[in-house]
Amino acid sequence: MGKINSYKDLLIWQKGIILVVRVYQLVKTFPQEEIYALTSQIKRASVSIPSNISEGYGRNTDKSFSHFLDIARGSLYELETQLIIAKELEFITNIELYNEILSLISEESKMINAFSRTLKN
Repeated sequence: MGKINSYKDLLIWQKGIILVVRVYQLVKTFPQEEIYALTSQIKRASVSIPSNISEGYGRNTDKSFSHFLDIARGSLYELETQLIIAKELEFITNIELYNEILSLISEESKMINAFSRTLKN
């Protein structure tokens, strides 16, 4: 990997942004009455992932960065849970996009775990 000059150079941040975009595409079809409920929670959880990665990077210590990666991981699992609930409630109509997002969540989780281990060593 090349030199990291910014959080934007981090693959975990880049994948987080892709995840946010896909999530926003998915929730566009949710029922209107959910806009301030589950839809809003899903959006916030997704945005929290790359936001915490960038904030942790900006703290300039491995310990602090590791802490924010833990928060990002928590938001990732929160997002996954909320999407499962939305599917059970039959709010999700695009199963292909849903499955893509679940795959992105799995990939992002592995990447965060691996990156976090490098900070703790």
